Amino acid sequence: MTKTEEQNIVKECKKGDRRTQRLLYEKYCKQMYAVAIRYTKMQQEAEDIIQEAFIKVFKNIKDFRQDSSLGYWIKRIVVNTALNHQRSKLYLYPMVDVNEMTNSPSSELIISEFSHQELIAMIRDLPLGCQTIFNLYAIEGYKHHEIAKMLEISEGTSKSQYSRAKSLLKERIEKDSLIIYGDA
Repeated sequence: MTKTEEQNIVKECKKGDRRTQRLLYEKYCKQMYAVAIRYTKMQQEAEDIIQEAFIKVFKNIKDFRQDSSLGYWIKRIVVNTALNHQRSKLYLYPMVDVNEMTNSPSSELIISEFSHQELIAMIRDLPLGCQTIFNLYAIEGYKHHEIAKMLEISEGTSKSQYSRAKSLLKERIEKDSLIIYGDA
């Protein structure tokens, strides 16, 4: 989408034009669903997040200043909506501070034999705290101090959950690699 097309869509959405809102939704829905599904365990949760996020998009588009791309702005809303949706659940799962963990040496993982969908499924199988922090750090690119602030946890807890997520993913990939090659 060109900058001019994006500006026109934003302008019409600010006016409340339903046809343009539908166009915007159709343009970004699948891409944002892919973001939302990484933060959930069930498809229905991701659909709820998308619905809530797009309501926020249409409600707040009047405040969109076009400092960034429309897609990036919408993605931030989807991520924040997913975090709000998961925040209360995170406290149900134990989180260990990085100071309480012992690090095992990491090795290179060969993940090329797995499809994108398989890798996303592995991430979605992580415990909720690990899943959320892995997504924020490894995929969305947030720093641990930003994650700590967003989730109201310590930076050490963010680091430990990320470390635990990597460890669990490594175990899963190694296990599944053995199954693929018939060594199990």
